[in-house]
Formats: sequence, C-alpha cells, structure tokens
Amino acid sequence: MILYGIPTCDTCKKARKALEAEGHSVTFRDVRAEPLSEDEWAILLAEFGSTLVNQKSTTYRGLSMWLREAEADAQLLAQPTLMKRPVLQDGTRLTMGWGEDVQAIWLT
Repeated sequence: MILYGIPTCDTCKKARKALEAEGHSVTFRDVRAEPLSEDEWAILLAEFGSTLVNQKSTTYRGLSMWLREAEADAQLLAQPTLMKRPVLQDGTRLTMGWGEDVQAIWLT
C-alpha cells in the first residue's frame, strides 16, 4: 500500500499510524520530496478529477490567478502539496482523504 502525502500533514500521520496498527504494510510517498510524474498524476486525476486539488488550502490561496485558472494537472505539477491528503493506493484501489468512509474501506 502506498500513502501519498507530506510528512508534516497530521491527517497523513493519523492514517499511516492506523493502517500500520491494522497490519498494513505502508510505503509513504512524500509528494514534495519525490514529486509524482505526469503519468502518476494522470492516474489520480482520472480517479478523482479536480477534487484532488485542495482549494481550501493556504497554498491554493497563494497561487497566481493564472495558475488558479489552470487545469488541475498544471496546478498539481506546479505545487504538489495542493493534493488533498492522504491518497491511498493498494493495487488498483484508490481512495482520497481519511474520513469515516475511507477508514471503513481500509480498517477492518
């Protein structure tokens, strides 16, 4: 299982801790230190669309007007931390966030 996020994100920390406590082997992918390729972003965008971009974040509010009006893929390539976190991938299964609905999928 891969957890995409950033190490300072509290939600990513909670998710990782809970998943490991349930016995999942979690590989953490820091999207800031090890940015995703265009192909990797394309897979996530195909699944989640523009909802993958956290438009409520401080980073988003700091974007130039040009970048705010750009497509989600351009925004994420320019600022990977705009991604809503965490994104979890296990094989072909992908989830975003750490709400009760996502926890019900991954935690038994």
